[in-house]
Amino acid sequence: MNNSPEVPVPDTLFPVEPVVNRREFMKGGAAGAAAISLAAMANSANAAFTSDYGPVMPVADESTGLPLLQLPAGFKYWSYGWTGMIMKDGVATPGVHDGMGVVAAQGNTIALVRNHEVRGAGTAVKSPAIYDTRGGGGCSNLLFDAFNGQWLASYMSISGTSTNCAGGITPWGSWLTCEETTDTYSGITHGWIFEVPGFGKASPTPIKAMGRRAHEATATDPVTGYVYITEDAGTSSGFYRYRPNVYGKLLEGGVLEMLAVTNLPQANLLASYPNGTTWDVEWVIIDQPESINPRNYTQGYNKGAARFARLEGAWYDTGLIYFVSTSGGGIGGGQVFHYDPRRETLTLTFESRNNTSHPVAPDNMTVSPRGGLLLCEDRGGISRLMGLNQAGDVFEFGRNNMNLNAADVAIIHSRFPGTAGRINAGNYIGAETCGACFYDRWLFVNIQSPGVTFAITGPWNEGIL
Repeated sequence: MNNSPEVPVPDTLFPVEPVVNRREFMKGGAAGAAAISLAAMANSANAAFTSDYGPVMPVADESTGLPLLQLPAGFKYWSYGWTGMIMKDGVATPGVHDGMGVVAAQGNTIALVRNHEVRGAGTAVKSPAIYDTRGGGGCSNLLFDAFNGQWLASYMSISGTSTNCAGGITPWGSWLTCEETTDTYSGITHGWIFEVPGFGKASPTPIKAMGRRAHEATATDPVTGYVYITEDAGTSSGFYRYRPNVYGKLLEGGVLEMLAVTNLPQANLLASYPNGTTWDVEWVIIDQPESINPRNYTQGYNKGAARFARLEGAWYDTGLIYFVSTSGGGIGGGQVFHYDPRRETLTLTFESRNNTSHPVAPDNMTVSPRGGLLLCEDRGGISRLMGLNQAGDVFEFGRNNMNLNAADVAIIHSRFPGTAGRINAGNYIGAETCGACFYDRWLFVNIQSPGVTFAITGPWNEGIL
């Protein structure tokens, strides 16, 4: 693997193709059958493999030689995009790496879009698309050669936004970046969703019809083009749906709705329920999506919509929309739900019921090409990547191992120009893992502080990820 921080990118590449998981076109009964089959395989006494990959242990980064992650035997990884690293456009990589997705491809080159969750008023990073000169957040795009396993380049794609937490990929080759704030800086409002292409220039125009609130993540149904959106607003969070007027043209307007449980107005879905509990659901319209007084949530809840606790990660797979509650459930350790848009049902896939072997405070999530769920923890003190199958079996796949001393930092500074003064010695083991996303044999993931991106590969077929 080439460890050069930046490799020139060809001026002419192949036509852009959206990144669509080959499993994503399995719908309805096929999706249910797939889930049952996977669960049965994972639990069968005659199964050829188990869900997990064995114990994790410190593994040296191929880029720096430092043991930054703990992973199972056989896995290796390359770090890139450290905070401060000078990108192809001459801009220093912003910090606070968060949500991320693989959104498009040109031949062997794939494009990832990565959020930077910089909060508060400040100065916008230089980019081709600046929304607000006082917004410190935004997105950077990363190019990776998935055939040769090589980081190619990175550059700033949109800036002047604020608190870009998560988001989601679309079926048409773009990333929806979500602001998790409703602040106003010098008269310019925040709390919006913006669209960023994997290749090409982003528009700094907010999609206001999708609502103004503390957005978290999105998941788009490739059949209908409907965008499902989570909200991170404590114990008063809703699950939303945006129905665009024109497929793939989100800026051309649409209808914003919030999920309600049929015949159970203002359903409390923060509580503990058995795994597999299923509710019939319907949708109520948010009449004033651009309003923060009353909030989008208040408008929907007053019409009978359901209440969740801190909805965060979301992902579309095999006809289902998966999403995460970070602090729901009996012990407040988190829940995973899935919504079936064809059957109009909501199911509790998993609830964390202890704080050791189960994921705690799950945040970003993704689904692997093999159908396993991967959850990123955000609880402080310890930061793990936790695998989950549809039968509710959980296992630890990875762990943040970043406790950097002065010698470690010197290596990073020498390897990635621009990081001096931005990457400092310290214990970052409790820093949040986030932005997990797969592409064939590669898993990409961020650690938010001090800010770094990893490309991970290994014997995936030995487990469910």
